[in-house]
Amino acid sequence: MKRNLLVTGLVAVIIAGFVLAARFWTGSVVPPVDGYMEGRNIRFIHTEASDAQVAQLLTKMKGSPVLVVPSLAQAPQQMLANVYVFKNGIAGGGPLDFQPDVFDSPPGTEGYRPLRRLNLVTWKNPQAAREFRTAAEVREALAQGEITIEQPGVVVNMPLLTWPGGHR
Repeated sequence: MKRNLLVTGLVAVIIAGFVLAARFWTGSVVPPVDGYMEGRNIRFIHTEASDAQVAQLLTKMKGSPVLVVPSLAQAPQQMLANVYVFKNGIAGGGPLDFQPDVFDSPPGTEGYRPLRRLNLVTWKNPQAAREFRTAAEVREALAQGEITIEQPGVVVNMPLLTWPGGHR
């Protein structure tokens, strides 16, 4: 009888632990997003955006609230790095359903900033699109006239979780 009570109690504690852990994991963890930097896969999160429509899109993308902070758009240029988001081209996991985002300036470099200036990339000929994995490839395609880049003035806080040569 004592043994049955002990086993029942132990099972109850284990189940309670799983319930609490699930609450912790689903209630306080921002889901990671996949992207590219310097030719490698990275993971990042988006926590705030200066634009309400962008925040809503990112919230819908991962099911985790992205807060609207309009004053982020007033951040000085020296506080911003770039993220390239694709409006057409190769289908994939990006916020607009095309290829994943491409970042410049990894942690450990002088240009690293978690605040990212949104650069919307459009292929002039979507049938000729190819996947980019580096910011240099994006800049080269721009120089060659293959793409256009629009900067709508939106800033998103996008801290990296993993990057080439590192992780949190």
